Amino acid sequence: MDTENKNELSSSHSAGPITSDSFDDNVINDILMTVDKSKGGRPYFFYDPAVERVLNITLAVATELAVVRERLDTMERILINKGLVTLAEIEDFQPNEEQAEQRQLWHVRYAARIMRIVQQEIEAVNHPENNVDMQQIADEINEM
Repeated sequence: MDTENKNELSSSHSAGPITSDSFDDNVINDILMTVDKSKGGRPYFFYDPAVERVLNITLAVATELAVVRERLDTMERILINKGLVTLAEIEDFQPNEEQAEQRQLWHVRYAARIMRIVQQEIEAVNHPENNVDMQQIADEINEM
């Protein structure tokens, strides 16, 4: 994290970044944000919705992992090349209590992002009045 955004805990959701200054300990915002979705129905490619959900969750995890892996590799190489840290120091690092809490918070938010499709489907069932048919959206666009 750069020094300007040192308090930023998450920036990957539609409501913008969440900082440690704005975090309410009683609410985990990313879990609530899982209902954010595009208008219209979700396109499905498999006959079994369970397979579709597992695929979407797997792709969410794979995407997050790929981005993090690239960034981690970049940071480790820069730090090692500058002589600021050794590979052994990275491997042997133990977080303090505050760092462990921050990591746990990240884990909860990450799980919420991964499980987003399941939460959206629950919301669609619980609030069908909010569901918009893809054809209706297409018709509205064509009328513009």
